[in-house]
Amino acid sequence: MISMATRRLRLAWQFVRTLAGDDAYDRYQEHQHRYHADRPAMDRKAFYLHSQQQKWSGVNRCC
Repeated sequence: MISMATRRLRLAWQFVRTLAGDDAYDRYQEHQHRYHADRPAMDRKAFYLHSQQQKWSGVNRCC
């Protein structure tokens, strides 16, 4: 049986990973498997390059 402190620590760690974007590939894989199972998923490197392209293309400042 997992103690309450261990459970809270795991939840806190999961929250930190989500805030930092560290779990983005894991969330992508889950989404891909659930909604687009007929299409092949990107590997980790392709996902990273795609996300960097999306992040840094287009307008990067307001003025």
